[in-house]
Amino acid sequence: MTTSLNPPPGLTVRAATLDDADAVCALLNEVDLLETGRADTGPDEVLAGLRHPGVDLERDSWLLIDDGRLIGYALLWDDSHGERIDLDHYVLPGRTDGALHLFERAESRAAERAADNGAARAVVHLHLNTAPTMDLAALRARGWRTVRRYNVLARSLAAGTDPVPAAPAGVTLRDCRDEDDRRRAHALLQESFADHFDFRPRTYRQWLDDIHAERADWSLVWIAHVEGVGDAAVLRTHDDRPSMGWIGNLGVLGEARGQGLGSHLLRHAFGHYAALGRDRIGLGVDTDNSSGALALYERHGMALDHAVDTWELVRPV
Repeated sequence: MTTSLNPPPGLTVRAATLDDADAVCALLNEVDLLETGRADTGPDEVLAGLRHPGVDLERDSWLLIDDGRLIGYALLWDDSHGERIDLDHYVLPGRTDGALHLFERAESRAAERAADNGAARAVVHLHLNTAPTMDLAALRARGWRTVRRYNVLARSLAAGTDPVPAAPAGVTLRDCRDEDDRRRAHALLQESFADHFDFRPRTYRQWLDDIHAERADWSLVWIAHVEGVGDAAVLRTHDDRPSMGWIGNLGVLGEARGQGLGSHLLRHAFGHYAALGRDRIGLGVDTDNSSGALALYERHGMALDHAVDTWELVRPV
């Protein structure tokens, strides 16, 4: 896409390529260190984003460069094939002029993609730390507003105090190394999260793209089978963050809730990761989740590490 938008004086902008993954990773970790005190992004994660099937790198990615140094990065993708567009945006502090330039380009492109989908507007979502490097007043001035807050909770682990628990009577767990079980895990997640904020139905292939399945360890994804009920819950975790193990999803079907299944799966993750030698585990939870997930996690010793807001911009096409 050609554009007449000129970057601020002294700055240049170009599209990202796969060869930029290491430089982008370094920038994201620099921002993460400022916002959370930890560098938790790996180049494989960046590459997975750049390779996302919903991304056209030439038109959906932007690198902001100052005298050869990467100071900002934005990536836009379309999973909805409708009005909902997603955006990542990272910028070093004190570079509001460049940050707003990236927003201007990304917002214009989001409207274009929504129009291509036949939508009348673009509804763009962006996740930012509650104390970000971005100038939030400048962001609000562009029409962005917060619509949701997610807490990142974490808990210390120790093999001596966090054993793998015995399964409750009638409950068995199996991992998802078999293809049929991966498909079953997908179906369980689709059903158990259908009523959650910003949920969008995903085909099995789309879900695999979403979770970067090419680098997934399927022995760390479990399905819970309940006698007399069938497969009733799924726990998806991954062990690729430097600072902690991570629980990506914990979903329990409505008819199986309130029976301690979520607690068992949570403690199973604690015990399994403690046995792997991990001393910390984390997850993200919607603070407005009506299923009681936040209270469940807090009852099991998980505490606030930091918080992330979902920002939304509605732009007519």
